[in-house]
Amino acid sequence: MLLTPQILTLTILNIIFLGFSSIAFVLSIKIFLNWDINKTTQYQYKLEKQSYLTATIIKYIFIVKLPLFLFFIFTMDKLSLVVSGAMCAAGVVNATSYGVYLLILKILNIYLFGFWLVMHKIDLDSELLPYTKIKFGFFLLLFILLAIEIVVEFKMFSSIDPNKLVDCCGVLYSSTSSSYISIIFQIDPKILVFCFYINFILIAISYYFDKKELFAFLNLVYLIISIITLIVFFGTYIYELPTHHCPFCMLQKDYYYIGYLIYALLFIGTFNGIVSGFFIFKKDFIKKAIIFDTLYMLLVSSYPIIYYIKNGVWL
Repeated sequence: MLLTPQILTLTILNIIFLGFSSIAFVLSIKIFLNWDINKTTQYQYKLEKQSYLTATIIKYIFIVKLPLFLFFIFTMDKLSLVVSGAMCAAGVVNATSYGVYLLILKILNIYLFGFWLVMHKIDLDSELLPYTKIKFGFFLLLFILLAIEIVVEFKMFSSIDPNKLVDCCGVLYSSTSSSYISIIFQIDPKILVFCFYINFILIAISYYFDKKELFAFLNLVYLIISIITLIVFFGTYIYELPTHHCPFCMLQKDYYYIGYLIYALLFIGTFNGIVSGFFIFKKDFIKKAIIFDTLYMLLVSSYPIIYYIKNGVWL
């Protein structure tokens, strides 16, 4: 394993996460199996106190996990300096067979932990605590996914060989690549961009007509199509190179770390949009979603427009 300060930090925090989440897991089982808000027994009162403790642990994990994800990406970028052939985080992620699955799992867990916090907040807003049993039952699944993430992350770091030559992002994100990502380059970029803007228009229409279930589904599609079009089309205008499709290089200093803002707008917008379809109509989720979805669309759209104004041609 590469014993860099960043990897040691991630490993230590993962051990702490696993310890605290194990406590929350045991308490969640007890609450899920025995919770009954209508009872006035001493045991029910004890469960209520334990529920606050468990919720605090879960909130702590999410509060630390969110910036830690950014630190993970930063670590991947740093490791590209010592892994042969890697030019950015893309090469490090693909240096082992665990990298891509770990990245997907981390993003999924952030969405699910965020969903848990929303459920927790809505639960506390009601005197009847209607979601208590459900949310702690849901955490049982989250614990399993978190444990898998920690194991996969350890396996990934322990499998990295700094002397083994890996592919750079220019090879990985190209139509000549043999990886799964090469499939999207077989599709005409004009079709993908058209789908992107149509998707956004449908989101705006569903927002106007208060169709929250449709709004949530379209935001899920928006997340997927946005990442694809960012790789295939919009990213090339950020780099001003028609052959550069890497979704990681835009996180670097050379591009003013604009990738962090781009991904933050996308994830905040789609998270609020997806969540809006699972609970009683909540205007604040809907409004945040449409605001951040729009900001994301305007930001990525500005790059090809500015490029055309400056050069008079498209890439």
